[in-house]
Amino acid sequence: MPEMIALPATIEMEMKALVRDGHYANLNEAIKDAFRTLLNVRPELKTSAVIELYKEGEISIGKAAEMVGVSTIEFKDILVIRGIRREVGSRSKKELDEGVELINKLRK
Repeated sequence: MPEMIALPATIEMEMKALVRDGHYANLNEAIKDAFRTLLNVRPELKTSAVIELYKEGEISIGKAAEMVGVSTIEFKDILVIRGIRREVGSRSKKELDEGVELINKLRK
């Protein structure tokens, strides 16, 4: 379930006024635009959010790099600069054996 947020009364009134004036279809659209604008103006916040998503395992390193707008290598460098260690998983012996078996079948 999405988390509900409460806007300060003045901001809510201003955003609703923009909706009534036709700038946005609804309050949600106005809030989305405000948030996108914030992340464009403060790219370090976007990077921090993406790093959190990556650390929590919600996105891959490739997706994280794409979201920040850098190469995978550059994103790895950002992680190093911020003191974040990457955990690199490995496959089990069974998974590796199954992969080898599949490759051998495909070669035949």
